[in-house]
Amino acid sequence: MSELLTTEEYQKIADGLSLPTQAFINGEYVDAIDGATMESINPATGAVLANISACKAADVDVAVANAKAVFAAGTWSQLHPSERKTAIAKLASLIEENALELAVMETLEAGKPIHECVLTDLPETVHCIQWHAEATDKLYDQLSPSGNNAVGMIVREPLGVVACVLPWNFPLMMVAWKLGPALAAGNSVIVKPAETTSMTTLRIAQLAIEAGIPAGVFNVLPGLGPDVGEPLGMHEDVQVVSFTGSTVTGRRFLEYSAKSNLKRIVLECGGKSPSVVLADAENLDSIADNIVNAALWNMGQNCTANSRIIIHKDIKATLTSKILLAMQSWKTGDPMNPEHMLGSIISKPQFDKIMGYIQIGKDQGATLLTGGKSIAIKEGLFIEPTLFDHVTPDMTIAVEEIFGPVFCLMEAESDEHALELANQTCYGLQASLYTANLKKAHKYARLLQAGTVSVNCFSEGDISTPFGGFKLSGFGGRDNSLQAHDQYTDVKTIWLDLE
Repeated sequence: MSELLTTEEYQKIADGLSLPTQAFINGEYVDAIDGATMESINPATGAVLANISACKAADVDVAVANAKAVFAAGTWSQLHPSERKTAIAKLASLIEENALELAVMETLEAGKPIHECVLTDLPETVHCIQWHAEATDKLYDQLSPSGNNAVGMIVREPLGVVACVLPWNFPLMMVAWKLGPALAAGNSVIVKPAETTSMTTLRIAQLAIEAGIPAGVFNVLPGLGPDVGEPLGMHEDVQVVSFTGSTVTGRRFLEYSAKSNLKRIVLECGGKSPSVVLADAENLDSIADNIVNAALWNMGQNCTANSRIIIHKDIKATLTSKILLAMQSWKTGDPMNPEHMLGSIISKPQFDKIMGYIQIGKDQGATLLTGGKSIAIKEGLFIEPTLFDHVTPDMTIAVEEIFGPVFCLMEAESDEHALELANQTCYGLQASLYTANLKKAHKYARLLQAGTVSVNCFSEGDISTPFGGFKLSGFGGRDNSLQAHDQYTDVKTIWLDLE
């Protein structure tokens, strides 16, 4: 997986793919009960890839009943942790063995650049599942300090049926982030992939059976949000919903919980993440590269995209020229070409939304430095990398999450003003801070209101660090790290009186 192939070689793999199109319930591919389907479209060409089963509430009921039954039977929930570890680790190995197939499938369905799928998404997916597999038999329960006359045991137990509702921007990585700890704890899992990116999750479900994970433990229900997501959120036998996506939809899941069984809700939602460059920042060439990567990675379709670049006035002109230079190496085009850093936008509605934000930026008086246009490539959905200058905090493009290859420059009068601008948002997922002063690095990193703060780089941390947000960016738990296991377990006290 470390070496890239040619466009022609990837296309040959694509031509030979057997695309999964049915829901996966109780260990088998099945049609939706009413036979309904939805189109999966390649956003880079406009071609219909396949017709995918479009599940509804009746399919949710069947999947939940099977997942609940297998949980109660104990074939997975009560399996020795070391045996669960073996099966989950086997799943990671099978994903790695089928990595090229999965990478090409994701590029076809999501429009993501193949080099990103091959070099980043697949390796991180495998590593994530391996990491949580290894944690399965290494998480200890506790004893309370209750003296010599009693034993207070504090134990974790799986919750039961877990629903995971995924976004379309990182289909493979997001299913790994949720599936790894949920399975490790012994839960039964139902995944609702985004309607535009279902196929890689459906393929992994089949690999889970090959890995020895019992039928009914991992189910996949493709379909529209109101048809699958809402019934899962309202279902009395679903004990937790882990959701990654928009803040608007995240609010709905809290409502579903309140109206049903008060199921646990874990949300990782939107962001309007800043890069904060202080006056003393050094190595501006490296900073420019990090800023461009943070803004444009995955076509800016990323909750942590650094779309607000806040620069001290003393270095703004110099850094701006370096950012424009760094942008020139980000080529946009056929995502199956490994030389292209940027692929297509996921869908026509998202394409129109991004182009609308670009027009709003112009209308509100921001200065368009580069980009701002669509690119005509076949029937695909491509947008030039776009940078605005002279953006003020009240402008729409400085406030709302665009979720596209569009970012803006904001000038700070002082380091303190830069920090104030950075926190002037309803979101708080990630922030990047650039400074050569160690004291400022520590002090400002704590003052930035974000779940992850990277210093002198752009980063989301790694598998060992918890990932989630402040304010409207997150609620109820964290992905990654051992803390991710907490949201898929309940804590029980067992009290033994020794007197």
